[in-house]
Amino acid sequence: MSDGGELNRRELALLRAVADGRAELLCGCEPDLAVDGAWCGHGAARTLVVGGLIRPVFAGAVGQLVAAELTDLGHAVLAATATRVAA
Repeated sequence: MSDGGELNRRELALLRAVADGRAELLCGCEPDLAVDGAWCGHGAARTLVVGGLIRPVFAGAVGQLVAAELTDLGHAVLAATATRVAA
């Protein structure tokens, strides 16, 4: 939510990748996100984690890659975005 409200295209693409099961979070003090094995922008990953839109499926050890999943809020945001695009 780089502009304080709406997600930008990169953040939305990352949400879709998480929803598709293609993303992993690196456990540690700051979130890092990999999609299809490639690291994503740290700022976008942080926005999604701190914003409560994505989370690891379990609390892994520091430095461990863990599958990422959408939170209920993440699902709602993605659904609302799809509805706006379809309208």
